[in-house]
Amino acid sequence: MPAAFIGHGSPMNALEDNRYTAAWRAFGQAVPRPRAILVVSAHWFINATAVTVMPRPRTIHDFYGFPRELFEVQYPAPGMPELVEEVSEAVKPTWVGADADSWGIDHGSWSVLRHAFPQADTPVVQLSINADQDLEYHFALGAKLAALRESGVLVLGSGNVVHNLRGVDPQHRDEGFDWAQRFDESAQGVMLHEPAASVRLQGHRDYRTAAPTPDHFIPLLYLAGLAAASGRGAELLVDGYSYGSLSMTSYTLDIECPGAGRGTGSAAELPEGVPADSTNI
Repeated sequence: MPAAFIGHGSPMNALEDNRYTAAWRAFGQAVPRPRAILVVSAHWFINATAVTVMPRPRTIHDFYGFPRELFEVQYPAPGMPELVEEVSEAVKPTWVGADADSWGIDHGSWSVLRHAFPQADTPVVQLSINADQDLEYHFALGAKLAALRESGVLVLGSGNVVHNLRGVDPQHRDEGFDWAQRFDESAQGVMLHEPAASVRLQGHRDYRTAAPTPDHFIPLLYLAGLAAASGRGAELLVDGYSYGSLSMTSYTLDIECPGAGRGTGSAAELPEGVPADSTNI
């Protein structure tokens, strides 16, 4: 089963038709139907490694100040409570908790999934990012998830390679600052050719600016771990920048998406008057 990392950007992309959402749709159309989707989203960043086990996960609107239309979005995919046992087996001896009521499907997940899998009929389970662990832990955990791919589970990381909300500039809607481009291009070289070296990106001169907090960068390491375990590099799905300080770059593993480059248009803009730090995008 293929795997992917998606640069999700603003939650407004959930409502948009642009070259990024077109690429997500192309991915969903190209991938064989998965038995379940395991999402590692930047927005479930807690002090534990856990998996959602509710049979009907709620759609979480983890932002404020956006149009009512965005709050009305629902992604009613079923859960798969029994998947926690498979995840636990795959990553042992790492302990994995079972979350039955505190989380669900956050916007880092549904803003992508409603384009890639619009029918919402494939079970969706989220795997939390353990904030207490270093980058090596997450890369290694990603590599261990290879066993799930073999059983028909799609592993999907959702974040942004470059994610600096303090640096957001509305005047650069479809552009990246020099430092953002340097880091994103270095990450591309690693992901395409040497994914096992992905953890070393924390030594890049622009890492602290590109990822002042690690939550949006870490999902990339799960795909890097899977790619390294497979002995292959990832493939570029789509790339680009938003507001100077966000990268929209997305990668896939073991899948060709011929329609990915057919879309047009910039990533979604923030609604007027909504500060970037209100979204946790």
